[in-house]
Amino acid sequence: MRHRYEALLVLNSQGREDTIKEIIDRLESEFQQEGAQIEQVQKMDKRQFSYAAGPLSTGYYVNLIFNADPQSIAKLRSKFKLDPEVYRQNYQRLPEKKLEKRAKMVAKTK
Repeated sequence: MRHRYEALLVLNSQGREDTIKEIIDRLESEFQQEGAQIEQVQKMDKRQFSYAAGPLSTGYYVNLIFNADPQSIAKLRSKFKLDPEVYRQNYQRLPEKKLEKRAKMVAKTK
């Protein structure tokens, strides 16, 4: 069963500011290879960290909203953990859209 998720990725853009678009395109294709359907990609620009928890002090934030199977989240997490261009990652399950919920309720009553 597919669920709706939000992924916040912090990219290591140190010395690679001009290739951010190519990195984001590659990450989108990796999401699609795992069976995710991307709804929205928000490029949130480069931001300073509130505190330095590692070697970087800034990162390029990208927010993706997508539909995927729960098993694919674990695969994406492990794949991006090994990727040197992904500094941090966070995934959160989002509630279903109201229209989808209403359609499921109507289908159950029939």
